[in-house]
Amino acid sequence: MSVDEIALQEAVKTLKSGGTILYPTDTIWGIGCDATNKKAVEKIFFVKKRNESKSLIVLLDRPENLNKYILDVPALAWDLIEFTEKPLTIIYPKARGFAPNVLAEDGSIGIRITKDDFCRKLIQRLGKPIVSTSANISGEPSPASFSEISSAILNGVDYVVHSHSEKRNTQASAIIQLGLHGEIKILRK
Repeated sequence: MSVDEIALQEAVKTLKSGGTILYPTDTIWGIGCDATNKKAVEKIFFVKKRNESKSLIVLLDRPENLNKYILDVPALAWDLIEFTEKPLTIIYPKARGFAPNVLAEDGSIGIRITKDDFCRKLIQRLGKPIVSTSANISGEPSPASFSEISSAILNGVDYVVHSHSEKRNTQASAIIQLGLHGEIKILRK
C-alpha cells in the first residue's frame, strides 16, 4: 500500500469519526472536517481560535454535486467553474445540507470544486463535502509551507497528512460572490 493510500485511509477514518485533519489542498495547507458535522466544525473554530460568526470554505469533488448543497445554482457558476484556470471559491446563496455553523449568517457558503487528486479522493471516500480553512491561528498569516505551520495547529488537529509535506502551491483561491439575481462581487483576486 502506498504512503498516499495510507494517508487517505487515515484521513477518511478521522473525518468519519468527527475529527479534524491538517491536509494539503489545491491551494494552501488547510484544516478540514466533515462539513455536515456541527461538532467537528466547532473543533475547527476552536483550533483556529476563530470567531464562530465567520463562515468557512468547503471543498466539493465535482461540479455536479453543487445541486445537492445549493438550492439554486446561478447559471454563471457553471461557466466560472469550467473556464477558470486557478482555484476559485464561489460564494453561493441558499446553501443546504451543511452543518449550520459552516454557513454565513445570511445562509450563504463558499464552495471550491477542487482539482487536487488527493482532495477529490478524500471527498469521494467520505461521501460528503469537507471544510477547507487555512492552517493558521485566526489573524496570523497563512503558512507558505508545511514547515511554517504552527505547533498549535499541528497539535490541535486529530490527524496530519504528512505524505504531501512539500506541497508547492501557496496561493489562496480567488473568491467571487454570486447573488440570486445575477450580481457578482469579487472578494479576492
